[in-house]
Formats: sequence, C-alpha cells, structure tokens
Amino acid sequence: MLVRPLSGRPPKTPLPKGAVDTQMHMYLPGFPALAGGPALPAGALPDADQYRQFMRWLGIDRVIITQGNAHQRDNGNLVACLRAMGAEARGVAAFGAETSENDLDVLSEAGVIGARIMDLPGGAVGLDELEAVDDRAAARNWMMAIQFDGSDILEHEPRLKKLKSRWVFDHHGKFFSGATPEGPEVSAVKRLIDGGNCWFKFAGVYESSKNGGPGYEDVAALSRAIAEHAPERIVWGSNWPHNLAKTNADYPDDAELTDTVLGWLPDAAARHRVLVENPERLFGLKPFTHGA
Repeated sequence: MLVRPLSGRPPKTPLPKGAVDTQMHMYLPGFPALAGGPALPAGALPDADQYRQFMRWLGIDRVIITQGNAHQRDNGNLVACLRAMGAEARGVAAFGAETSENDLDVLSEAGVIGARIMDLPGGAVGLDELEAVDDRAAARNWMMAIQFDGSDILEHEPRLKKLKSRWVFDHHGKFFSGATPEGPEVSAVKRLIDGGNCWFKFAGVYESSKNGGPGYEDVAALSRAIAEHAPERIVWGSNWPHNLAKTNADYPDDAELTDTVLGWLPDAAARHRVLVENPERLFGLKPFTHGA
C-alpha cells in the first residue's frame, strides 16, 4: 500500500518566504470518484492534514488547489478543501458553459480564482469548450490552467492566441512526442508567452519525460529554454500527491524532485520570481505578508 512520505531532509534549494505551490490536488472523505474520470489516488486520502505536513517539509507558504479529474465537474470536494485550508489556499475549478452564475458565485466565495481545461483522457473539460470557459473566466478576472498534448500546440496556437484570460500551459507542456529547445513546439510556446497573457508551469515532469529521473534531461532542456526566454512567466507546482503513483516504488522523492526542477533556474533571484512574484500575478494573489 502506498504511504506518502511527508517529512525528511528538506530541499537543498531553500524556498523563499511566500512560495506558492501552483499545482496540487487534495481529497476529503465523502467525495467518491465519478464516472468518466480516474479513481481516487492510492493510499490514504491526501487531505489537508497531510498537505500541511508537506508544506512544512518543503517550505511552502501558499497553495493553489486544482480540481482533480476524479471528481469531474463536481467541485464539492474542491470547495471543502479550500475551507479546510483557509486563507493560504485558492482553487482552480472545472466547469463549462452549463454552469450557472450562482454556482460560479459559490465557487468564487470559496476561493476559486481559475478554470481548468484538461484535454487528455479522464479530463472533465476539454478544448472543445475552450472559448466558452474563457468567456466565463475573463468576466470574473479568473485565470485558466490548460493541459493538452503539447505536441499538438501548432494546431491549437491560433485559438490560444485569442484567449482573453490569463492562462498557464500546464505540466512542462506535456510534449508526448518529444520536443527540443530549437523545435517548432517550443517556438510556439515562446510566441504565446510573448502575446502577453500566457505562463508556463514547471510541474509533473515525470509525466512526459522520455529520459526519466533523476535528471529528466529532455524536459529540462526545453524548460530551461522557456525560462531563459521569459523568466517572468514561469511558475512551479509540486504536483502532490503524484496521483499516477500506485506504490512507494513509483513515488518520487519530493525534496529531490524540487531540487532538480528548481535547479533549472539560474539563481535565487529567479527562484523568488518563479515561486512568489509570478504566481501572484498569474493568480491575482495579494503580495505575501508573513502569516497572511
């Protein structure tokens, strides 16, 4: 049975005060998995108590809780998680054109500040609803977290260029067919970033790397290139609780993974930008004050 490590040696790379984990999931009792999505994660439910231990271990001060695919478009678990976490948490929900304004008001009051598009198997809202969700998000000044196979980015670029909302390209782009720093896919990411409302997220590197750990050299190369192009547009997420892991043998060492990924940034100033300033701008967070 999977038992998640929640403590250990801290990362060798210290996280600055105010650090934001922009990609993680949390699950509370009473919210079963729904048809169309994956099962709940293995092991004990990764709840608020577990995540608070994880925060202390890595040095995280704030968090963005992303709606898990297991719950599809029922954001009840997300709302409960935001209430359990309190002021240091905000949420990214899954909803479509059918969601009422009253339901969006409830999400907003709970701390939701974004919408999720996940155009991969098990995702609740795909690219077929991109513009409809963008309209709803832009009207509330919410951001969008968008995930798809980055190998298809040239096909989707014309639509992505027209988005009104601030948005982040998730999970190192998930270039499942591979990509290189000089290739057309990374050039497309740079063009989208240069458009003024696109960010790029360092999270879940193991989900698309063909080289694998501990160095993930293929994803490292393209992520470094994008960070060098636009250091003001990179954000980071732990991807806790690593939903694809079924056993401890599959489970990453979170301190080591953090060191590896943040090691793709050149210095402490860049890390502060990526972990504090950039997510404040993308997610519309207030500047960090200790204890806030």
